[in-house]
This record gives sequence, structure tokens and C-alpha cells, in this order.
Amino acid sequence: MKNLGVFAIAALSALALSTASQAAETVIGGGLAQDCYEAAEHSNAPGPSIEICNKALESIMLQRDRAATLINRGILKLALKDGTGSLADFDRGLSLNSGMGEGFVNRGASLIMLHRYSEALTDINKGMSLGTKKVWIAYYDRGMANEALGNIQAAYQDYKQATIIDPYFEEPANELKRFHVVTKPAT
Repeated sequence: MKNLGVFAIAALSALALSTASQAAETVIGGGLAQDCYEAAEHSNAPGPSIEICNKALESIMLQRDRAATLINRGILKLALKDGTGSLADFDRGLSLNSGMGEGFVNRGASLIMLHRYSEALTDINKGMSLGTKKVWIAYYDRGMANEALGNIQAAYQDYKQATIIDPYFEEPANELKRFHVVTKPAT
């Protein structure tokens, strides 16, 4: 039996976040909350789009839509590299609806940005267990958290799984280029 060893060739210099690909949370109906969702889903002008989300949150809406709009505003803040602001929105959204897998995966991305990797791993795993539309992003984010924690084999497997699910998702494929897999004889 052979033992596969996985080694990262280059040190983890900076964790680059794939904010453009985060999965937004759907809202019911239309209006500003829908516009906020569309901006978060398609990463359209995150700065000006935050104001649309702010205005949507000033209106009367279902609790589930308010939670989703907070998650979507958090995604836009994440795109602007605002780890603290995005985390606050994810926390508020999840306090209104703790069953949103997207919210936990995105919260994990904020925690990665804030270098809180163990917490990020917990949230990403929870989001994956609740279900997420863009699971390949969850694997990628989890790979970043695992790598930062020194779990190199787990990181490799997560990046690999992300590329299997979406072969066109470039970020994990680029991360995999840094790894070298060696086969060692069993002892």
C-alpha cells in the first residue's frame, strides 16, 4: 500500500478571496431587495449597490427577506474587502434566519479575511451541511482555511473537489499548481 503525501510548494503568502463568486441569497418579490440580490449575485458595482441594499433594509419586508438582504449586503462588503462590515451583516442576517447555508459560507469567507481560520472552517462546514448553491466556492474557501491552519492534505482535497465540481473556476486550479503530490512507500 502506498501513502500519498501532499505538499504545498509555495508558502501561503496571502489568502486571495474569491469575492466575485460568492453565492447570494434569493429574496421573494421584487423592488430594492431584488436589486440588492442581483448586485450581490453578479458583483455589480459593490460600492453603489450597498446603498441599494441600505434603502431596501429601510422598507418593510418579511424577516426571511430582511435576513437575505443583510447577507447580500455582506457579500457586497466582502467584495470591497470589508471583513468587519461583512461579518456584522452576516451575523445580523443569520440571527434572523439561521438556516441559510449561503450565510454561513459567506461568514466563513469574512472570517478568512480576518485571519480567524478555525472559526471560518466551522462556519463553512455548517453552511455546506445546510446546503449552498455554489458548493465549489465553499470547497475553495474551506481549502484556504485548511491551508492557513496547516492542514495541507485537506486543503489540497478541497481545492481539487472545487475544480471537479466546476472545472472553469480558476482560483482553486491556480492554488493546485502550488502543490506537489508524492507517493511514499508504506512503512
